[in-house]
Amino acid sequence: MRFIQDNSDENLIFNISLARMTFLSCKEKNFLSKKLDSSRSLALLSMEEIFSFLGRPVPARALWDGRKNLAAAEKAAQRCELMGISVIHNGQREYPKMLRNIDNPPFVLYCRGDAGALNQKCVSVVGTRRLTANGRRAAHDFAYGAARSGCTVVSGLAYGADSCAHKGAVDAFFDALADGDSDSLGKTIAVLPSGIDEIVPAANKPLAEKILKSGGCIVSEYEPGMPMANWHFIARNRIVAGLSPAVVVIEAPAGSGALITADLALESGRDVFFHESAVSQQAQEVSAVIKRSLDARFARKEVSRYKIENCVEKYLESGAALIRDYDDYCKALAEMPGERGISVIQEDLF
Repeated sequence: MRFIQDNSDENLIFNISLARMTFLSCKEKNFLSKKLDSSRSLALLSMEEIFSFLGRPVPARALWDGRKNLAAAEKAAQRCELMGISVIHNGQREYPKMLRNIDNPPFVLYCRGDAGALNQKCVSVVGTRRLTANGRRAAHDFAYGAARSGCTVVSGLAYGADSCAHKGAVDAFFDALADGDSDSLGKTIAVLPSGIDEIVPAANKPLAEKILKSGGCIVSEYEPGMPMANWHFIARNRIVAGLSPAVVVIEAPAGSGALITADLALESGRDVFFHESAVSQQAQEVSAVIKRSLDARFARKEVSRYKIENCVEKYLESGAALIRDYDDYCKALAEMPGERGISVIQEDLF
């Protein structure tokens, strides 16, 4: 097993100690890593001293116990060694180049499997958990075509579109392996919202094992043993979006988390495409049911207007392209933004 780090256990523990400081940005953690000389120096600082270094007031909700943080980092480092988990710091060459350029990238990435996949040509595939049968085929077949063409598929290992996309890439590997031609294939990367040692959802553990067996990898910005929080899901989505030059949305009714990923991609200067299954009759029927539920919840002030208005049509009207398969995606990626737009829907689908 190999740690991708600065060749010492002390640097590993120092990086994990800083990564655990969720109240700091990546830029601030990098600043502290240059200002201080060890994890123990960090552990001795008070909250006031930390923010004095950074030149800003102490956040109202920030909690800090340096000694406990150091003990947790040492324990996490031991778990990484025992489990064969690689730890990649954002300043190292192994850190994915695409991800380094997003706003507030992960300070470190924990990785199981082949970390080299993180710097391969990638496409991110997302969508609702409530996929139609057509959507399940679309996610699987798009990812299968991408992997067979040498492109690595990134997704979040959730139910629905994520799982189907991972399965498509895994199937491409094992089919090619049977044919004796698996060397030039793309892999698949699963980004977790949990600690690197916990597969979420648990029912996808067999799929996670296949991802590793097929040469892919599982990544998280959270150390082994880290408890999961609700905000981790959106934080995970920024990594899914950030690893690729483009995000492909399979199906996504209004309010879907997949559309949050689409927004995060656009904020990072990435392209967003929609599979034609997103505007199929079956997908529109599912969207209509969810829209009625969201309208009722909005009337009760349980959800925001953004959640209702963030829908597939909004992106298409703004010029997002519809694609049919991976080959079509490659063509769309090379086109000028807005060249396809709504006309494809009317010309080719209805």
